[in-house]
Amino acid sequence: MRAKVVVFPIRGRNWCFSRSIDPSTAAAQPSTAPSTVKELWSKLSGNKPSEDSKVELAVDFFANKMNGAWTKLEKAPQGTLKSKIHGLGVKLLSRVKPSEIFFKSIPKEINRVDIVYPSSLNPRLVRRRLQHLAFRHEYHKCSMAAVPRGSVIHTKYFYCSAIMVPLTSVFMVLPLPNIPFFWLSFRAYSHWRASQGSEKLMHLVTDASYRPNPSDQTSKTEDSSTQDKNNENATTSLFVFQPSEELEKLIQKEDSDNGLSECALSKICQKHYLIAADVKKYRDSV
Repeated sequence: MRAKVVVFPIRGRNWCFSRSIDPSTAAAQPSTAPSTVKELWSKLSGNKPSEDSKVELAVDFFANKMNGAWTKLEKAPQGTLKSKIHGLGVKLLSRVKPSEIFFKSIPKEINRVDIVYPSSLNPRLVRRRLQHLAFRHEYHKCSMAAVPRGSVIHTKYFYCSAIMVPLTSVFMVLPLPNIPFFWLSFRAYSHWRASQGSEKLMHLVTDASYRPNPSDQTSKTEDSSTQDKNNENATTSLFVFQPSEELEKLIQKEDSDNGLSECALSKICQKHYLIAADVKKYRDSV
C-alpha cells in the first residue's frame, strides 16, 4: 500500500507533515469494518483471528459508531442541543496536536511513501526532517531499547483515557448525552491509532535508512551531484521523493510574521487533498 505525504515549511521553523487522501480513491476502497454487532461477532469468532486482529475489528467497529454519531451532531439544526454539543466538540478537537493527527493517518498496511515537497528544498533536508519526526525517541529503563517518543506518549495517554472511560458511567443517570464518555472514548481511540502510526513510520524510516547503498561501489571519479542522487535513491528506497515546482511557487506567498497566507494554504490543500484545519495547526503551533 502506498501513501502520499506532503511536506513544506509553513511558518518559520514549523514544517507541515500531512497525508494526502484523494476522496475519489478513498470512496472506491471498500470498508472491511463490521457495521453491526452481529457482523462483529461473526468476524471475531470465524477463522480464529489473532488477538491483534480482534482488537483491530473491535476498534474499527466502535470508531465507525462514533463517526456516525458525530455526523448526526454535525447535521443537527442550529440552536439545538445537538448543535451546541457539536460546537463544543469542535473546540475540543482544535486542541489536538497536528503530529497526533498525522500519526493517525499512517495505516499499518503502508509499505511505500511518496514525499511531495517544494523543489527548492534539498531532499536530504526533507529526509532528515522526516527522520527527526519519526526518531524523537526515549529509552525504556528496563530494556534500554529505543522506541519512537510519539509511540510512548500516545500509548501512555491511551491507557490514561481507557482507564477513565468506565468512571464516566456515573453520568449515565443524567438526562443529557454522556459527553465525558464519548470524549474519552475518542481520545483513547485517537491515541491508540497515533501510537501505531508513529511505530510504523519509525520502522519505514529505519528500513530506508539502513538499506545497503550500491553507490559505495561507484568510481571516485563520478560527478558529486550524480553520486548524491544515487545515495538518495538507495537509502530512501521506501520513500519516493517528488519535488514540486507548483508547491514551491505557493510557499513563496509567505508573511514573515504569520507564515503562509490563507490563500496559499487553501490552494495547497485543494491541490493535494489536505484538510485545511489540520494544516493550519502546524502554522499556529509554537
